[in-house]
Amino acid sequence: MTRRRQRPRLAVFKFASCDGCQLSLLDCEDELLAVAGAVEIANFAEATRAVVKGPYDVTLVEGSITTAHDAQRIHEVRKASKRLLTIGACATAGGIQALKNFADVREFARAVYPTPELVSSLETSTPIAQHVKVDLELRGCPIDKGQLLAVLGALLRGDRPRLATHNVCIDCKRHGTVCLMVARGIPCLGPVTQTGCGALCPAYGRGCYGCFGPMDTHTAPALGEALCALGLPHADVARAFRTFNAWAGPFRSASESHEHR
Repeated sequence: MTRRRQRPRLAVFKFASCDGCQLSLLDCEDELLAVAGAVEIANFAEATRAVVKGPYDVTLVEGSITTAHDAQRIHEVRKASKRLLTIGACATAGGIQALKNFADVREFARAVYPTPELVSSLETSTPIAQHVKVDLELRGCPIDKGQLLAVLGALLRGDRPRLATHNVCIDCKRHGTVCLMVARGIPCLGPVTQTGCGALCPAYGRGCYGCFGPMDTHTAPALGEALCALGLPHADVARAFRTFNAWAGPFRSASESHEHR
């Protein structure tokens, strides 16, 4: 009698986030049935109450580290995971909550909460890779479900996942979308933003917001100057780089260079 092959264990953990990237996995609909059939979902609070202890073959982590407890918990998750993948802007770059990294967190707490001393929070919101080894990052706010399925499929086959790393401008050219900055003078982060969304916003006449984070280049300063040339005040240029991926290195340095000019 042949022994049935054990399915790989998949775990999904949440840290400081809105759950949007986890919901992207649930939004896979028909494809999710195939995923569920190929793996054992060992830990996924959005999908099941079942909790199976590690080790896990593949772990997806959503959210940033914003509390001392989470800074400890991520090490426990890493220890139980053979492969750890971070999903979304919060996990890969600190997320929108990393805006507090540029300000006085205690002042914010005093302004919002009647008893701020009861709020337990670190001074910064940081990506998972700043705390533990990460095997692969899936960017986006939220992530693209097609990318997620492709990565999970590659891992289940034993292949090396491959993600495109060109900028959003390339997608605009492929789709025949006219450049908004050149033709209409609309501010756009497409030249410095990694692909992943399919250039969705420019297709509808809106500049790219940088949802998938910066490319691994140093062209953000040049784009900042180009935005100034369009007539944007320095404060607005700094604000343009401070959205979903504000704490990502190239966006952070570009925003800081215009903050006090």
